[in-house]
Amino acid sequence: MTLLTVHELALGYEGKPIVEHLSFALHEGEYLCILGENGSGKTTLMRTLLGLQPPLSGRLLWAEGLKNAVGYLPQQTPVQKDFPASVREVVLSGCQGRMGFRPFYGAAEKAMARENMERTGVLALQDRCYRELSGGQQQRVLLARALCAASRVLLLDEPASGLDPEAREMLYDVIEKLNREGMAVVMITHDLDVARRYASHILRMGRNPVLVPKTEHFARKGGEQA
Repeated sequence: MTLLTVHELALGYEGKPIVEHLSFALHEGEYLCILGENGSGKTTLMRTLLGLQPPLSGRLLWAEGLKNAVGYLPQQTPVQKDFPASVREVVLSGCQGRMGFRPFYGAAEKAMARENMERTGVLALQDRCYRELSGGQQQRVLLARALCAASRVLLLDEPASGLDPEAREMLYDVIEKLNREGMAVVMITHDLDVARRYASHILRMGRNPVLVPKTEHFARKGGEQA
């Protein structure tokens, strides 16, 4: 099933394009890694996918009912790292978009939060204060939060930035597991080795972006480079 269609998109600011002729489709269960130099349009594309910035031209179409049910894990800021709430409260906050006008979390939201804490390996930390956790633990908590908003798509902006190697590998393993369970992943990364290891496709950003399928440059999920 096609979850997202992008056709001849132009991205930029004040009418000046930094990216043109961008076309690709995201299908259920795919893992798309976005690579490129600083200033190549990676973050601009992510903001456009999230509906935070309009394209200069072209078409971006989410599957019906999916536009407002996409999970997003941004790069962490110092303010986020010092957030004074329990792990459970942070994860539950990802359910707010599902609640309509209800002021309190119900049994369904609490069950979803628990399930997603379990999926990301932070259930044992649910009563801990978020700001007391390590960087890797915090990112997995925020991933659980993003899953509470996600139906079938996760958008990730350099999710392992600043993590030590062990925490980085643990986070990537969790994301890969989610992808194998059917979650489509769109991830910005500077690490070509990570893209080759996990991605089904690589989108190389620039003035004229290029979508590279796995059959041309690498094998799926950690295979040998072609």
